[in-house]
Amino acid sequence: MAFRKDFLWGGATAANQCEGGYNLDGRGLANVDLAPLGEKRMGVITGQDKMFEFVDGEIYPAKEAIDMYHHYEEDISLFAEMGFKTYRMSIAWSRIFPRGDESEPNEAGLEFYEKIFKECKKYGIEPLVTITHFDCPMYLVEKYGAWRSRELVGFYENLCNVIFNRYKGLVKYWLTFNEINMILHAPFMGAGLYFAPEDNQDQVKYQAAHHELVASAIATKIAHEVDPEMKVGCMLAAGAYYPYSPKPEDVFESRQKDRESYFFIDVQSRGEYPAYALKELERKGIEIKMEDGDLELLRENTVDFVSFSYYSSRVATTDEELLAKTEGNIFASVANPYLKASEWGWQIDPMGLRITLNDIYDRYQKPLFIVENGLGAKDTPNENGYVVDDYRIDYLSQHIQAMKDAVELDGVDLMGYTTWGCIDLVSAGTGQMSKRYGFIYVDKDDEGNGTLKRSKKKSFDWYKKVIATNGEDLTNN
Repeated sequence: MAFRKDFLWGGATAANQCEGGYNLDGRGLANVDLAPLGEKRMGVITGQDKMFEFVDGEIYPAKEAIDMYHHYEEDISLFAEMGFKTYRMSIAWSRIFPRGDESEPNEAGLEFYEKIFKECKKYGIEPLVTITHFDCPMYLVEKYGAWRSRELVGFYENLCNVIFNRYKGLVKYWLTFNEINMILHAPFMGAGLYFAPEDNQDQVKYQAAHHELVASAIATKIAHEVDPEMKVGCMLAAGAYYPYSPKPEDVFESRQKDRESYFFIDVQSRGEYPAYALKELERKGIEIKMEDGDLELLRENTVDFVSFSYYSSRVATTDEELLAKTEGNIFASVANPYLKASEWGWQIDPMGLRITLNDIYDRYQKPLFIVENGLGAKDTPNENGYVVDDYRIDYLSQHIQAMKDAVELDGVDLMGYTTWGCIDLVSAGTGQMSKRYGFIYVDKDDEGNGTLKRSKKKSFDWYKKVIATNGEDLTNN
């Protein structure tokens, strides 16, 4: 058997993509609430276009999302029926601290998550909780400039103190920042960063990243002090870069691209800024302002495990202009002629997952956790309202097989696997509902119409069987 007996099978969501209830029970406005559906979305989430209030005529999918705020009992019971051992979810910061800078939390927000965690525990499901998943109170964006301000470290520390103490005994596994490297690619969504025309955007991003890295180390420190049983992980948007050709320049470019992402995890997992990053920052003229004690904090509070999302590998070349880009949302790269692509242009590469697992494990020698993997596709229910999603089963089975090979043949230490969007939810990149990932179909369209009724897809029973056999039976029948 490839996987350990206590392997954590499950699924993953994020508060802003599934909860809804954006203005209920004292919740404050968050950055992602203001990311509209449609052509304006990319400008907003990348911090290039300013949208700090709702505009008439725009659709804001996060307002209601799939209304898990009122459906969590039904949803968790469906996860339990599939046999989930873990459920990865996130906390909406502005539910706990509506502005973000208060000293006292919003009790209604704390109670909401306590109910969710207890509901999970009722079924023997271990919550895996992301503290910040593309989520920043808008008040912090407007008043402080979000993570460009050092003050956010203190506000985040306050949040961590509150939730670690409140949920001690309910939550064992925590992730500090979702896809921390996305601050480089979607900085408003990732860290609440909006840019003025005169800003040196790289300077702002890397200074904000330093603040997040320090905050992550502080979170790890607090968690271990509150409960030594708590395990804290970092989280990377991963996907190995291949050189487009064996030309040495392409090979080196692929390494540079990998390092761009690994930089964050190098700091969180190894505890120091790597030499290559210091040189790169110097070349770009970026000066990171650090406070006394920052480097010590980073060094002494490394993460317990490394988690990541994997959807696709990428390709690097020094000859970008001549080559077609993939359409992989925010992470466009050069097209790989040997791979097929999803409807949204993500290239499908199960072997890339095995390569990525090996790369990350070789680099850090810490337990790994795949916390996002899945296929976004247009699902059409048949005349009986049933979605036959063999394409999703095919994608997931190939990736689970690659994961098994990494464990069984390569010796990678893997803790668990949570598929992305185990229930259909709003896409972070596009804002669409029609880009579906789930085992559970939610009746809602891109414009927000629908009953929100939940129904099982074919993949629901398939994944139930996969979990029941600890990944041994991947057949589709």
